[in-house]
Amino acid sequence: MRKCYFDHVATNPLHPQVFEAMLPFFREEFGNPLSLYEMGMKAREAIENARALTGALINSKPSEIIFTSSGAEANNFALRGIALARQAEGKHIIVSRMEHHSILNAARFLEKSGFAVTYLPADKYGVVDPDAVKGAITKETVLISVVHASSEVGTIEPVREIAGIAKEHKVVFHTDAVASAGNIPLDVKEMGVDLMSMAAHQFYGPKGAGALYVREGLRIVPLIYGGIQEGGRRAGTENVPAIVGMGKAAELAKAEMAGRTEHVKKLRDRLIKGVLGVENVYLTGHPEGRLPGHASFTVEYIEGESMLLLLASKGMYVASGSACSSKALKASPVLLSMGIPSSLAQGSVVFTLGKDNSGEDIDYLLEEFPPIIKRLREISPFAKGWDEKEAGSKCYTTSSESPKK
Repeated sequence: MRKCYFDHVATNPLHPQVFEAMLPFFREEFGNPLSLYEMGMKAREAIENARALTGALINSKPSEIIFTSSGAEANNFALRGIALARQAEGKHIIVSRMEHHSILNAARFLEKSGFAVTYLPADKYGVVDPDAVKGAITKETVLISVVHASSEVGTIEPVREIAGIAKEHKVVFHTDAVASAGNIPLDVKEMGVDLMSMAAHQFYGPKGAGALYVREGLRIVPLIYGGIQEGGRRAGTENVPAIVGMGKAAELAKAEMAGRTEHVKKLRDRLIKGVLGVENVYLTGHPEGRLPGHASFTVEYIEGESMLLLLASKGMYVASGSACSSKALKASPVLLSMGIPSSLAQGSVVFTLGKDNSGEDIDYLLEEFPPIIKRLREISPFAKGWDEKEAGSKCYTTSSESPKK
């Protein structure tokens, strides 16, 4: 049976060159980077080289990169670290409803700690309106966080414009770029962001390695206390192999990005065109302003996990927007925030492509997907007697629609 991995937004295989770069630091070069003798100095040198390579990926100074264990930690660090550092100036933050749980749950923690939080909606394409951001700012606002690109629907947000509004009002701005860093070109200086989160495994680096860009001169309270690592901003003996791997993955991503992007975009466009040929299947997210390898849909009358299981039985591994909430039988909060009815949001399926996917993979998917949908609809309790009123609330798009201005 053919095996096709279509879940690159969940994680990516380790690039062979990244693996080779990491190997020496598990055994031969195992020194503690804080040790003053040769083995420690070699480890320290490797970390600083990785810091420079990671910074170069987003056009930051090496000193502006703080290594973390993940994108989730970077997000928590950004929200809690800035909110606590600036609470004497105000106790109000703004986040969008398109955010990852690591942002939304950190915001809820801050609410319980006495902060006021404004949760901004998105339109039917998943786009956060910069005017809504501007309208939510008060004299108490100290932080705004809007995701750069949604891992769930692929929409790329107008981050540069929002960052400009934040700067105009002297509010710190953070963006979660975990899904986009290493996959599309990013320049923190051109974008005007103050903080940016990244994760190595999103661009063929190791799991357990992330980074937070913090603009030079910006004060942030540590999330982890205990030592002087990372300039005193994150304690704990550094994970040298993972950091080295992130640096190498960043170097490769920068060098290979144009080719990778062109490759996955062609495959994505073929996939979207083919899947939309199936009756009652709708594209979610912006039809044009989306990640190059991202294709997400909702399918009427079918539950997302059922699609995942049958696709997996055919060797195709995909995701569902409802997966994070499936144990609680809840629809995706992101899809609901876009105005998609709960019944339709339950039928979410997400395909994310990588550099190793091929045209043959897409052919196989488009051959097997229609009969899977047909089979599931035949046994669906919703296929007959569907609530036409709810099904008629088409707060989503297809490729034939043009986004509203």
